[in-house]
Parts: sequence; structure tokens; C-alpha cells
Amino acid sequence: MRRHDAPDEGIARAGLRPAPGGVEDAAVRFLVGGQVVVLAYGGAVHVVQLATGGWPPYAWAPAWLAGYFTALTVLDPLAAGLLWARRRAGLVLSVTVLVTDAAANGYATYGLGLDAPAARIAQAVISVLALTALVTAPAVWKHLTLTKDR
Repeated sequence: MRRHDAPDEGIARAGLRPAPGGVEDAAVRFLVGGQVVVLAYGGAVHVVQLATGGWPPYAWAPAWLAGYFTALTVLDPLAAGLLWARRRAGLVLSVTVLVTDAAANGYATYGLGLDAPAARIAQAVISVLALTALVTAPAVWKHLTLTKDR
């Protein structure tokens, strides 16, 4: 007679929702928590910049770059919320936002000549965060779900 696994066991073995606990789960929670904080902070920074920067927003930047930075006021918190809810879509959006934000900040800093030391430091920090998110994404992926069910 063939043994039938409980639905949760089959899902866990498939890599969709591993059983909680252990060092790996704690590390993933730390990584996801860190990304959530970074994205929430980034969203807040962009809201403050929009509120205090005048019109048009990011007047110093080309229109496409200003549009991207403006879009981050929605994309950063959206990615943070999806990650907090342990959704794979949140991980994809988080990595995409962090990598493209690092590239956009790199262009702004070096391509447009915003040569202030603070801009260089900020660009380096976001690049490290993006690289960390990209490198750790495969390990985090298997701990997240495709749907709202846990």
C-alpha cells in the first residue's frame, strides 16, 4: 500500500514551504527582515525627497531617472510588504528594485557627476545591499510561498 503524505509535508519537500526552525530558517528571517527594513527606509527617503524637493521632483535628473526615483515611493514599500508576507513576488521585486536602484544611483553619481562624498557612499551602500540580495535570493526563495496560504 502506498503511503500518502500530508499536504504540508509534500509542500515542504517540494521546497515551497520548509518546516520552520533551525539555523537556516533564522538566517532567512534575518535576511528578509533586513531587506524589509532597507526597503521601508528607502520608500520613506523617497517620500521625504518628494515632499521637500519641490516641483518637478528630482529636477537635476533626466526625466527617465526622475520617474524611476519617483516610482520608488511605491515600489520600495510594495516590495517590503510582499516580503514581509513571505511572498516570492516580494523577493523578485526586492532584488529588482535594489539592483536597478544601485545602477540608477551609480549613473546619477558618476554619469551625471554628482560628485559629493555622501552620494558616493550612498551608492556604495546600495550596491552592497543589492549584491547581498541578489546572492542570497536562491536561499531565501525556497522559504517563501507563491500564494497567501502558509
